[in-house]
Amino acid sequence: MLFTDRHEAGEALASRLIGLIGQNPLVLAIPRGGVVVAAPVARRLAAPLDVVVPRKIPSPHNEELAVGAVAEDGTIYLDETLVAYLGVTQEYLRREAARQIEEIQRRTRLYRRSRPAQEIRGRTVILVDDGVATGYTVLAALRYLRRQQPRQLVLAIPVASPDTLLKLREEADKVVVVSSPEPFYAVGQFYRDFTQTTDEQVIELLDEGLRGSEAHSRSEPGPEIQGAAPRK
Repeated sequence: MLFTDRHEAGEALASRLIGLIGQNPLVLAIPRGGVVVAAPVARRLAAPLDVVVPRKIPSPHNEELAVGAVAEDGTIYLDETLVAYLGVTQEYLRREAARQIEEIQRRTRLYRRSRPAQEIRGRTVILVDDGVATGYTVLAALRYLRRQQPRQLVLAIPVASPDTLLKLREEADKVVVVSSPEPFYAVGQFYRDFTQTTDEQVIELLDEGLRGSEAHSRSEPGPEIQGAAPRK
């Protein structure tokens, strides 16, 4: 499957999640590109949209190759086999993890601004990204969210590596994926337009998602009061 862009991927994903309407879901996206995919999902489910911000730890030899990831609370996950194979030093890992934690803090402040993070405990939480290759940032996000004790943890992805998907199924209560093709080299190969998303776009989509969910909450009818006198 080849998506036109992230918005189309989000619409395709949303059509597979409509069964969660009415369960008061919360949609959490991994920035930046994941927010564009998550926006149609949140809109279709009338759910609030927020971010969760893990960051990959890149190989010192290849920025695109992840040797691990850092979760929003600073927990570090490493591919120990890859770290050993590449000869990555502990000094590099400590330095790079610290750099990524600073970036996590910068992004959460920028994207949420004065808004508090959404409550996760006891809710149906849908984690969305624009695709999964090695899966380390998604793994870090899923484990971070699991520690917040959601009622149900759903991973929703337009496209994912089959091998990585098998591992991630063990981390979520439910996995929804549009396509899991072979061969799989990179997420971008499945999008005609894979232009980098900007911080400004993320902020705009989060603001729209918040306004949409608040408007839906105000429009929902209140509980029926038994025995109330009829209006004249």
